[in-house]
Amino acid sequence: MNILNIISNKKIALLLCAIIAASCSSDILDVEPQGSVFASNYFVTGDRVEESLISAYDVLGHQKGRDLAWSPFLVISEVLSDDAYAGGQDAGDGADEDEFNRFQIGTANGIVHSIWTRNYTGIYRANFTIEKAEELEEVTEELRSQLIAEARFLRAYFNFELVRFFENIVLLDFTPTSADDVKIEQSSPVDVYNFIASDLVNAINNLPESYSSGETGRATKWAAQALIGRVYLFEQGVYGNGMNADGTTIDDSYVLAQLEEVINSSGHDLQPNFDDLFLSSTEFGIESVFEISYAGLPVGGDWGTEQYVEGNLAAQMMGPRIQNSSIYYRGWAFAIPTHKLFTEMSGDPRLSATVFQESDLLSETGTVLNTGAYQHTGYYNAKYTTRLSDRGTVGTPELHNMSNYRAIRFADVLLMAAEIGNNVSYINRVRQRVGLPDLASYSDDALFNERRLELAGEGLRYWDLLRRGQSVAAQELTLSGVIGPNYTGPDEVYDHSFNSATRGFIPIPQTEIDLSNGVLVQNDGY
Repeated sequence: MNILNIISNKKIALLLCAIIAASCSSDILDVEPQGSVFASNYFVTGDRVEESLISAYDVLGHQKGRDLAWSPFLVISEVLSDDAYAGGQDAGDGADEDEFNRFQIGTANGIVHSIWTRNYTGIYRANFTIEKAEELEEVTEELRSQLIAEARFLRAYFNFELVRFFENIVLLDFTPTSADDVKIEQSSPVDVYNFIASDLVNAINNLPESYSSGETGRATKWAAQALIGRVYLFEQGVYGNGMNADGTTIDDSYVLAQLEEVINSSGHDLQPNFDDLFLSSTEFGIESVFEISYAGLPVGGDWGTEQYVEGNLAAQMMGPRIQNSSIYYRGWAFAIPTHKLFTEMSGDPRLSATVFQESDLLSETGTVLNTGAYQHTGYYNAKYTTRLSDRGTVGTPELHNMSNYRAIRFADVLLMAAEIGNNVSYINRVRQRVGLPDLASYSDDALFNERRLELAGEGLRYWDLLRRGQSVAAQELTLSGVIGPNYTGPDEVYDHSFNSATRGFIPIPQTEIDLSNGVLVQNDGY
């Protein structure tokens, strides 16, 4: 599927279950399916443009493209990092994932194409929403501005995921309607980051601080302020060009002010007990600045139509291959944590809530655990996993895990502010939650160590390493030698080396290059 396949030329068919199955929250909107409707005469009221907006939110939960490989952001980011191996039942089961794990990613890799397609689907829907909101006649300027700001936040989110993975991407700021519309050269990273910054500054200025009950999952001002911090730090680390948002200079001073407003004025705070952070009872809790919601009800999504599932496939993929447990149901053991992660977290109070071991699972009488799976280490991600309490109840349960993805936590906001402001008190605030002693002074090493321990297993480690520079990335991401007590495969199964020729970016899908007739250029190293 290429960008052209995302285009809905004159109509939006089925107003998609994407509109009624919004993954940002199943509570946001309850709309009857409309059949086939013409965009030109349907999206003419505020309520209907909001339906289009919700369809853009829905893409946050997409985890594969049609007929393409599964590609949950969390799983792929973990596999790229030194925190996890590819895993799966055997080498063939996770062949695409293993290419990421070994930094030998083929240009025809299905995951690569799925990431590309998923995010451009989101950008298309966000652009469509912006255009229709601008055309509205009988709405208040406040509502128009909010709809546009939410769509621009989402567009920034999708563009940031694309530019982090691919670096050289196509900027689309309109809704294409023909093949010629999308034969566009790639933009420079400078232009992409400025575009993202512009979207986020607009979102910061126009998003509400909160929503009414039943609308959890929508982007707030606080989410936009936090996201611009994440974008800024990655841009600074990898490029150092700075960002400009239509005349607003995005620098340390600007970004720190945004983060500190979240810290001091948002009402967000640290969840008192770290062990409770990833339970269903704390979803959309005090620490969640932006959260992607998953539902246990299939809406046109089951085996054969997995692109429409509403469950958290990352949790399903990373769960242990266990049977007869009263706590967990059977997962697929992808993104298996490394012994390196386990060792570096040894003695930290957050370890047990981040990584659990096969001995923990086998302590329950009668459980059976597959310890012969590919790249078995005896460790599993404890933050996102197959808890029975999160299992779907309708359709195919394993496709409808209900655990939400905490995309941005308040702890991350504190640590981003600490990094920009060299402020040790923010690091200590994170440490105090788990009973660790205060640090006497700030250092980059202390900051990144705290990020490593606090945020492990959440899909952020790889990007933190890339923004620290190529030498750090090569050192940390190259793993050699079986050192764990539970490894079951030959040494070479676990060895991999960072490919410096690619600088950590993945290839442009070859299908897209072919369909562009050479307009798109392949990334270095592929």
